[in-house]
Amino acid sequence: MRLLVDECTGPRVAVWLREKGHKVFSVYDQARGMSDEEIITKAYDEKYIIITNDKDFGELVIKQQKQHRGVIILRLKNERAENKIKILEKLLEKYAEKIPNKLVIVTEKVVRIVE
Repeated sequence: MRLLVDECTGPRVAVWLREKGHKVFSVYDQARGMSDEEIITKAYDEKYIIITNDKDFGELVIKQQKQHRGVIILRLKNERAENKIKILEKLLEKYAEKIPNKLVIVTEKVVRIVE
């Protein structure tokens, strides 16, 4: 899977995803300070699914109807890298085939896929 990890999601998540064999672009490591507009454009143009903690991406996708290849928004109470990784591991195991081209909102208890 091609995944773009937003700066706010952190470098440890990007490292873990690479170790799992995914093609990863890490904003934190490779393009710190990119705007949300730049991120969603890059992800679309280069066929990346975005992983972020930034709920502004929901507005870009729903209200502004920006084109995307998939956006995963992590809305977690526990923002530590270990918890993000645990939640992403479960998400990718159960829903990997449903994520492309969808807005996916994830909490510790719920996965919501917006059509």
